[in-house]
Amino acid sequence: MAHVNPARDATNLFPTAPWGGRTIGEIVRRLDPKARTCWEPACGPGMLAHGLNDNFQAVYQSDYVQYGDHRIFDFVRGPEDQVPFTADWIITNPPFDLDEEFVQVAYARARRGVAMLVRLGFLEGQKRHQLLYRDCRYYAVAPFSERLPLIMGCWDPEASSAAAYAWFIWLKPGVGPRIRPPHPYVIDIPPGTCVRLSRDSDLQFAAMRAAA
Repeated sequence: MAHVNPARDATNLFPTAPWGGRTIGEIVRRLDPKARTCWEPACGPGMLAHGLNDNFQAVYQSDYVQYGDHRIFDFVRGPEDQVPFTADWIITNPPFDLDEEFVQVAYARARRGVAMLVRLGFLEGQKRHQLLYRDCRYYAVAPFSERLPLIMGCWDPEASSAAAYAWFIWLKPGVGPRIRPPHPYVIDIPPGTCVRLSRDSDLQFAAMRAAA
């Protein structure tokens, strides 16, 4: 189990297993072969970014709390003239209480696309309906057939979860297939993905971050 330093604010920190990052990296490569760079704006100790590195030439990292050597920046409230990065894609596991704000800001800043790891229940809600189908119309949702556990303050590769999470994906105009489906569609993340995309380096990276 890889814990973060308890002196840091872990209230909104739910580290993402690196195989979850490799999963969305593969999906992005299929949808947008021209994608080269990615910004992870709620990076925490860098577990998600560690997985994203497999599919992008550069992965920029920031967070509003200092967990490592990433850039400090409040993604939602930070001033536009101080935005530290521009990237083809913005991909993150946003704070639960700011997920809608993260979608709106990321869609405005990303050059080519956005992916957010949120609860599958993000599909629900009358207010959110306008966000998903009008303001920032999403392109696809990719639920996990096997659960991707998220635990407050740590990453535990042996953990299980009853909560269902999914990658929600947005493509900017002109990106992706020339003919788009009339409605958002589902991208399957099949059983066995965890084993296929997990690496020995994930545990080594987690141990290094916990010791930092």
